[in-house]
Amino acid sequence: MSLLTTKNIKGDIFGGITAGIVALPLALAFGIQAFSGIGNPDAASMGAYAGLVGATLLGFFAALFGGTHSQISGPTGPMTVITATLVSGAFASSGGSISTVLISMALAAIFCGLFQILFGVIKLGKYVRYIPYPVLSGFMSGIGVIIILQQIYPLLGQSKGGSMLDLLAGLPSAIGLTSPTALLLGLGTVAIIYLFPLITKKVPSTLVALLVMTVVSLFINMEGVPTIGKIPSGLPLPFFANSNVSLAGLDWGTIINASLIPGLTLAGLGSIDTLLTSVVADNITKTKHNSNRELIGQGIGNAVAGLFCGLPGAGATMRTVVNVKSGGRTQLSGMVHALFLLAIMLGLGSLVQYVPLSVLAGILITVGWGIIDFKGFRDLPKIPRADAVVLIVVFLVTVFVDLLTAVGIGMVIACVLFMKRASDLVEGGYSSQEMTNFDKESPWDDEHGMPDTVAHRIYIQRLNGPIFFGTINKFKEVMQTVPTDAKIVIIRMRLVSFMDQSGLYAMEEAIKDIQARGTQVLMTIIQPQPMYMLTKMKLIPEVIPEEHTFKTFEECTQFLRNQIDNN
Repeated sequence: MSLLTTKNIKGDIFGGITAGIVALPLALAFGIQAFSGIGNPDAASMGAYAGLVGATLLGFFAALFGGTHSQISGPTGPMTVITATLVSGAFASSGGSISTVLISMALAAIFCGLFQILFGVIKLGKYVRYIPYPVLSGFMSGIGVIIILQQIYPLLGQSKGGSMLDLLAGLPSAIGLTSPTALLLGLGTVAIIYLFPLITKKVPSTLVALLVMTVVSLFINMEGVPTIGKIPSGLPLPFFANSNVSLAGLDWGTIINASLIPGLTLAGLGSIDTLLTSVVADNITKTKHNSNRELIGQGIGNAVAGLFCGLPGAGATMRTVVNVKSGGRTQLSGMVHALFLLAIMLGLGSLVQYVPLSVLAGILITVGWGIIDFKGFRDLPKIPRADAVVLIVVFLVTVFVDLLTAVGIGMVIACVLFMKRASDLVEGGYSSQEMTNFDKESPWDDEHGMPDTVAHRIYIQRLNGPIFFGTINKFKEVMQTVPTDAKIVIIRMRLVSFMDQSGLYAMEEAIKDIQARGTQVLMTIIQPQPMYMLTKMKLIPEVIPEEHTFKTFEECTQFLRNQIDNN
């Protein structure tokens, strides 16, 4: 049955338009970033147009065919990093042929879409949830650093492509050639994005920064400060009918081979990015997405976007949250967002030409900063050493090698380390059955003597087995069964033999969600390893007070009796 309904049409229209307003500067910025590595005077305008086309077509078709009620899709930071590498490589290998660049990008997006459709058809969506937290943390943080490093040059009024090592090596000389005007415009953009929400959050600060700093640039001396330049107006054309593309003399075999692997990389990354955003949307709207259908919808959207030389993308977390908070609840909101961008593309393209590239660099720097998982790095001294190693390795490989290799290496290391942990636990006396699942069970033998006056307000959650990256989704499902009217929740930890970083963060989130309802959370019989992790990460006592943890269930029962007596 289709998720598309008209029951919330007013909220969907308002949410879609608001998401479109937020998406506009990001589409322009990501498009320009994708083309920043080619030495062509029209690179910025071509990139901006590709970003708008991608946001419009992907946003519309992913919403129409996707499986998440309120998802907003478009170009994202991680996807743009891969596209930028593809574009600069195609430009260099073809001797500066714009035709090769555009066709390579178009084919990569089409391949991305076809792979995503395949992923959905063979039902790979459910497996994305098994990626360990340290892998995702290191991966996303690496992408954030890449985006920031790539935008330092336009922030300084310059342009430069190449690897991360090239960018780092060129920074000293770039700083010496800084354009003060470009730098001030970029820093002003960053300041507005972070400070404007202190005044009001009803208007997107990103859009305010784009408009204000562009207007400011019109009244100052802009010598040496690059701008977007005029972008094409009108409906987009297929890549083979694009005025910038000449099909004569192209080596199609080489182009296809060069686009296939980036297309697969885009498909894998886009699928992860999208389904993580789908989970965020589910948590806010209390709905459940269809992961495989969502992949098919994303695949159709990326394939269509590629056909028309649009930038490939994925489900966008910030834009999705803005949509939901503004009233968007169905797929109609995603389609409205796309139609809004189409109207912009058809009518206001000539006005975009005055936007300084340093302003867009400022916007992207805030995006990159927001992607970095500072919590993960801050907790490095506290988490298991194996998790810390995985996070750091994935981070470094992401920044200095490539994204797909980073995820692959991270998954292999995480799986090997978990097998080692599992072996240690079995040798230490835990049965394999205890490690295969955790679920609600019948009352345990020690659960007696509960005071009658509070028994009806108590919910006992029994957990059985380790809480790690492979089981956290089941754990979340179990914790969501806690009744909202329960006044006291007792979490039984007797059979939880092990917790990793993914499990710790899942436990923290679950407890805070329960406590937010005004419910008291108690915890009994915590095994040594989980207790060590819970105290080292300060979940005990900062989230659960130490006096709310008990060595036996009888101690917990006595605590409740004392509460009754004192009240």
